Amino acid sequence: MSDVGIAPIPQPGLDELIRRALAEDAPWGDVTSETFLPASARASAVLVAREPGVLSGVGVFARTMELVDAATVATAELTDGASFAAGAVLARVEGPARAVLRAERVALNLVQRMSGIATLTASYVEAVAGTSARVVDTRKTTPGLRALERYAVRCGGGGNHRHSLSDAVLAKDNHLAVLQAAGVDLHTAIVEARRRLGHTVHLEVEVDREDQIEPVVSAGVDTIMLDNFGPERLRAGVAAVAGRALVEASGGVTLETVRAIAETGVDLVSVGALTHSARGLDLGLDLEVSAGGGGRE
Repeated sequence: MSDVGIAPIPQPGLDELIRRALAEDAPWGDVTSETFLPASARASAVLVAREPGVLSGVGVFARTMELVDAATVATAELTDGASFAAGAVLARVEGPARAVLRAERVALNLVQRMSGIATLTASYVEAVAGTSARVVDTRKTTPGLRALERYAVRCGGGGNHRHSLSDAVLAKDNHLAVLQAAGVDLHTAIVEARRRLGHTVHLEVEVDREDQIEPVVSAGVDTIMLDNFGPERLRAGVAAVAGRALVEASGGVTLETVRAIAETGVDLVSVGALTHSARGLDLGLDLEVSAGGGGRE
């Protein structure tokens, strides 16, 4: 699916996701096309960019077409991760007209959403170029679309945070509030958590105050997240950590602020907006219809 050196979306999970989307859009078939179009009619079409961007999901687009009808052939003109200008042809499709039109909306919805995320991510990555910081996503994804949206982040040059609650430990403000209410010392809690965890499990703790940094870092965390620290506080936090853990900046990051945040020396900048605020890119399917023999079936 990808030529950008990134992990692809697992095919079985992808097919299941697309089939659910197709069933939602046409649970009992496409009554319009089946009523108006001859079964023998064929169509060719091109996926065209109405605006510039970064491509993600061209393989998802093609697979959607194929799952509706195996007789449909979709060919990518560009690979995921490629930049394109307005007017660029991104893919070509040829097959039964009924199948192409049934797949059209779902295929476009997915590739537009993914390319929008990739394009926004690329803007953030470009904004921090030359610093040591890496832009990463969060779990603020569309339910059911996390694998696609995180793949799109990678296509835009960003990185992925933990995929799910099962992947790594990330103790956030609400976890710390429960500990505090229970009278449990933060340093002690982290040391005990590290003892219970397997040696391959990453341990990260979020803090929102400077006085929390030393108890957290000295307990042996892998990453400390400095939440809603401004640039000056971030610089002080990086100095306090002194290389003993990775430092992640988080909270309210925008394109206007990300450069200043990255220049403080943090290792990671997590940006929820990559997935929760990206708009779908304007892509269209321009259709050419060829006459087919026979009547409607």
